[in-house]
Order: sequence, then C-alpha cells, then structure tokens
Amino acid sequence: MSKAFNKVKVVADNRKAHYDYSVEERFEAGIELKGTEVKALRVGEGSIKESYATIEDGEAWLVNANIPEYSHGNRLNHEPRRRRKLLLHGREISKLHGAITRQGMTLIPLSIYFNSDGRAKVEVALARGKKAHDKRAAIKERDWKREQARVMRSHG
Repeated sequence: MSKAFNKVKVVADNRKAHYDYSVEERFEAGIELKGTEVKALRVGEGSIKESYATIEDGEAWLVNANIPEYSHGNRLNHEPRRRRKLLLHGREISKLHGAITRQGMTLIPLSIYFNSDGRAKVEVALARGKKAHDKRAAIKERDWKREQARVMRSHG
C-alpha cells in the first residue's frame, strides 16, 4: 500500500474519510502552529472532521480544522478554526496541485499526530470522492469479510 508514518501520539483522526473517499496517495506534512495550538494538541484536543486541504499560490493550507482554545491560555490564545499552513516540499505541492486541477481529486487530512521528534504532523491524502453505489459496495464487502471471519472462527 503506502509507507507508514512514524505516529507516536494520534491527536485527531478523520474516520469518515475512508468511507467518503477512495484514498490514492498519502503525504506527511508539517503544520505551522502557534504556541497555544501545540499545547491544545498535546492535551489531545482537536478535530479534522469537516476540514480539507487546498493549494493556493504555491502553498498548501489546512482549512476548517478545529483546534479549540487552550484552557490555560491568556489573551494571546489562538482562533480555533483559522487556516493553517501545511509544510510540504515544492515538488510535492506541484504534484498535488496538478492532481487536483487536472484529475479532479481532493486533498483531505486523515490524521493529526506527533512523531517521535515531538513535532506535530498532518497526514494528508490525495483522494477521489466515492459515489453512493461505491459506498454501498464497500459496506457489502466489509460485511461479507466480517461474516467470513466469523464462519472461519466457528469452524476452524
């Protein structure tokens, strides 16, 4: 499949992404955060449910990700749903931009996590939206695999 990233502590997971999209390729991106955002993530707060990523002017942005205000923050606390810059190599950004514009694909965040160096990272995926019949087929296949495993356990 694809390379596994060094995820030490997963903070936010987009669990519905695999249901709504068929994931083609995954990328690990750094994320530009303010101090109180890092503290809020370390506590385990954050959500990327309704968020998406976009490429504008040669830069990648994470839009609509919710990192709530840090409870012990002061007047310098951050705005919870602000746009955050994703840190990717130039060739990765141009590859993503080409796939989004020419092939009609979407850039979605799959998870926010801390790696072994203690840096906050975002796993973003180049994905294609599933149609309703694709979703039904995926559910049918998942149920069939579950039933198969159940039969194998009882007879094996």
